[in-house]
Amino acid sequence: MKNDILKHQRFLVIHGTLILLTGFIIGFGFLFFITGNISLWPIPGKIDYQMPGRYDAWRMAHMEGIINGLMLWLIAALLPVFATFVKNLKWLVILPPVISWSIVIGASFDPLFPDARGLVFDATTNLMNDISFFVFFPGVFLCFVLVIGILVSAWKHSRNPS
Repeated sequence: MKNDILKHQRFLVIHGTLILLTGFIIGFGFLFFITGNISLWPIPGKIDYQMPGRYDAWRMAHMEGIINGLMLWLIAALLPVFATFVKNLKWLVILPPVISWSIVIGASFDPLFPDARGLVFDATTNLMNDISFFVFFPGVFLCFVLVIGILVSAWKHSRNPS
C-alpha cells in the first residue's frame, strides 16, 4: 500500500510540476504582453511586438498554471490522509491532473484569441471560444465530481471509521 501511495504521489508531483512549468511559460507571454516587447535579459536585443489579448486574460492563464500545479502537489502531500477514507485512490490520482490540464489549456485560449474565454457555448459566433468551452467543461464537471466524491467518502468514514 505504501509503495502504491508513493507511486501515485510521484505521478501527481510530475503532473503538478509540468503544469507549474506551463504556468511559468505563460508568464513569459504575460511579461511580453505587459512590456510590449520580447526580451530576455541577459540575452541582448529585443523584438518590438505587442502580444495579443487582454491583461486579465494573461494574468488568469498564468495563475491557472501556478494554482493548478500547486494543487496537484497539495493532493500528493495529502494522499496518505485520503488513503485512510478513500477506498479506491486511483480516481483521486487520475482526475486531478485531467481537471488541471483541462483548466490550464482552456484558460490559455483567452489571451491568444479574441473573446475566447470559454464560459458559454455559442456555435454562431466564435469557434475558438467554443473550443475553449469544450476544453474547460470536462474539467469543471470533473472538479465537482472529485470534490463531492471526497466529501462523501470523508462523511461516510466519519460516521463509521472502521
